[in-house]
Amino acid sequence: MEDDKVAVKSSRFKRVCVFCGSSKGKRDCYRDAALELGQELVSRRLDLVYGGGSVGLMGLVSQEVHRGGGHVIGVIPKTLMSKELTGETVGEVRPVADMHQRKAEMARNSDCFIALPGGDGTLEELLEVITWAQLGIHDKPVGLLNVDGYYNYLLTFIDKAVDDGFIMPSQRSIIVSAPSPKELVQKLEEYVPVHDGVVAKAKWEAEQMELNASLQIEIAR
Repeated sequence: MEDDKVAVKSSRFKRVCVFCGSSKGKRDCYRDAALELGQELVSRRLDLVYGGGSVGLMGLVSQEVHRGGGHVIGVIPKTLMSKELTGETVGEVRPVADMHQRKAEMARNSDCFIALPGGDGTLEELLEVITWAQLGIHDKPVGLLNVDGYYNYLLTFIDKAVDDGFIMPSQRSIIVSAPSPKELVQKLEEYVPVHDGVVAKAKWEAEQMELNASLQIEIAR
C-alpha cells in the first residue's frame, strides 16, 4: 500500500482529458474499457475533464470517476445542455458558447489526453490535439486506448502518412497507444515530448488566456 501511495504522489498529471463516444458501441469490451479507465484514474487520484453529459462511453467514464471520489469537469456548449440531448453532467459543469471553445477549454484544463473508442467527434478532437502537439502549441501526451484493435486502421494510416512524407518520423511518437487503461496511463507518464514544433507555446497560451477571458464575458451575457 505504501508503494501505491508513493506512485500516486509522483504522478506527472493532475487532470486527464478523455475523448470518447456519445454511444456505448455494440460490444461489451468498449463499455468495460470505459469503466476500467475511470477506475484507473481514481486509483491514481487523477481528475477527469470531458465533454459533459451522461450518455454513451462519456457517461460511463465520468460516472465511474465521480463515484470513486474524483473531481469531474464537464465542458459543454450551452446549446447541448438540455438533459433530453446529453443527460445530466456529473461533477462541475462548465458551459461554453460553442464546440470550438469547448475543445479549447478542455485542452487548457488538462495535462494529457486519452481517446477511448468513438466516432467522428472523438476522431476530430483527437486529431486536433495531435496537430497542436505537432505545431508545438502544447507538449501534453496524447494516448489512444486501442480496445481490441479499434484504432488499428488509424495507426496504419498514420504510419502510411509517415512513410509517404506527410508526417515527420519524429512526430509519430506523439501518439501513445495501448490496449488497456493501466498500460496506457503508465506509457503517458513516461512520455517524452517532441520539441520540433513551429508555434511558440508561450504565445499560444497567452492567446488562450485572452480567449478564455472574452469567453467568460460572453457566457455571462
